[in-house]
Amino acid sequence: MMLKADTIKRAIILLVAFFAPNHFVKAQQKPQYTQYMLNSYLLNPAFAGIENYIDIKAGYRNQWAGLDGSPKTTYLTATMPIGKGFLNGGPGSGNPSGRSYTQTYMAAEPHHGVGLFLLSDEAGLLKSTSVSGSYAYHLGLSPSVNMSAGVTAGVNRYTLNSSAVTTTDPGDPLVNAGSIGAWNPDISIGAVAYSSDYYIGVSVQQLFPQRVFAEDVLKGSKTVPHFFVTSGVRLFLTDEITLVPSAVVKVIRPMPLAFDVNLKLNFHDVFWIGSSYRKDDSFGAFAGFNLSSLISVGYYYDMTTSYLKTVSQGTHEIVLGIMLNNKYQVKCPQRSF
Repeated sequence: MMLKADTIKRAIILLVAFFAPNHFVKAQQKPQYTQYMLNSYLLNPAFAGIENYIDIKAGYRNQWAGLDGSPKTTYLTATMPIGKGFLNGGPGSGNPSGRSYTQTYMAAEPHHGVGLFLLSDEAGLLKSTSVSGSYAYHLGLSPSVNMSAGVTAGVNRYTLNSSAVTTTDPGDPLVNAGSIGAWNPDISIGAVAYSSDYYIGVSVQQLFPQRVFAEDVLKGSKTVPHFFVTSGVRLFLTDEITLVPSAVVKVIRPMPLAFDVNLKLNFHDVFWIGSSYRKDDSFGAFAGFNLSSLISVGYYYDMTTSYLKTVSQGTHEIVLGIMLNNKYQVKCPQRSF
C-alpha cells in the first residue's frame, strides 16, 4: 500500500519528537549535561578563563542507553586565561578544595578569558553540530569576590536525515531529500559572581531565535532562547573534605520550569563522589578522580524515572579533563567546583 506524502511527513515529525530531546516545539533544544559542575563553561561563557591554566574537557553522553535512536552527545571544550597579573598571581596556599585555601583566598586579578566549543549531538533522525568561540572578562568586586561576563558566538546546524526513512513511494520529495538543514548563527551570553566557596551565574543560549527547517519539512522548527541559573556552595566537613551542593534551573518556553540538583563530596583534591536528581526525569550517581595535575576523569550513571524507564537502560556520561600549562601543579579547580 502506498503511503501519502503528508502521512510520511507526520511520521518523520513523530520520530523526531519521540527520539530527540532537541525537538523544536515542546522540548529542550540544547543537549542535557549531568556533570555540568565539572565544566560550567558548557552552560555559561563567563566561565571561560576562570582558572589559571588551559582547561580542556572532552565529554560523551549516551542518554537512554538501549533505546534505538537515543540521544548521543560528544563535545570538546578548551578555555584559557589571558593576563600576566592573573597568571603570575599564584593559586593561594594549599589544596584548592581545602579550608586553608579558602582562608587565604584573594580575588583574581582582572584578566581576559577565551574559549572554544565543538559539539555533535545526534538523536533519531536529528543531528546538531556546533562550532563556537567565547570571550569573557573577569574583574574583582571586592577583595574576595570576582565578577565575570562572557559571550559565545558561533554557528549551529540542525540536520534532518530524511533519507533514513524507507517508504513505498520512491518519488516522495521530502523523504528522498537526503540530509536537510542549514548553518545558522548562534549567540550566548552569561555572567557569574564567584569566590572561594560559592558561585552563582546566569546565562542564555540561542539568544536570537533562528528558523532551521522550512515549514513543509518540520513545522514550527525555530530555536528558542534557553535561560539557565546555576549556583553552588562549598561546605567544609573537615579541613580537607568538602560537601558541594549545586543546582541549575532551566527556563525554556513553552516547557514548564525544570531543574537539576547535585550533591558532591570531595576528598582532599584526589577524588569525589556524588548524586543528582533531575525533576520528573532521573536520579543517579557519579564519581571521579584527579589522577594528577594533568588529568582528571569523571563518570555518571542515572536511572530514568519517566515513562522511558521501560525501554531505557539508563544514561552514561563520561568527562575527561586535561590541565595544560598548570604551573602551580594544582590537581583540582580553584575557582569553579
